[in-house]
Amino acid sequence: MAASELSCQVSEENCERREAFWAEWKDLTLSTRPEEGCSLHEEDAQRHETYHRQGQCQALVQRSPWLVMRMGILGRGLQEYQLPYQRVLPLPIFTPTKVGAAKEEREETSIQELLALEAALGGRCEERQDVAEITKQLPPVVPVSKPGAPRRSLSRSMSQEAQRG
Repeated sequence: MAASELSCQVSEENCERREAFWAEWKDLTLSTRPEEGCSLHEEDAQRHETYHRQGQCQALVQRSPWLVMRMGILGRGLQEYQLPYQRVLPLPIFTPTKVGAAKEEREETSIQELLALEAALGGRCEERQDVAEITKQLPPVVPVSKPGAPRRSLSRSMSQEAQRG
């Protein structure tokens, strides 16, 4: 199966704002593959001859950074698919309204919003536990040591060795 690929690279730099963007993706893949249902096979037992021919088609796959994929056979039209969005990093829990804005430019939360939030929470947490109760439930802390190494207490000389590296 023969294949040709076309890659795209985009780079942009804004020295004034100290920003840079760079992206690379496989944009177009054209491959030759056997065509289904298009083969010919003949056999002549008297002459001991065989003839086999397989039809071929060119499959085209086009990808884009906007998560759109187009696939199909060259000359027959392409089918477009919208791929699901997938973040590489975990979704942030809190994002300020204006990430790049200075503190003076940010909008302050109104008192009404704060009061509404406090009223919704009821002013207290039902499942609250003291730190002492939480630490009681944890297993005891065991210092990690290398297997087979003799156990020694950390004296002053040991701590000085650890600081030196």
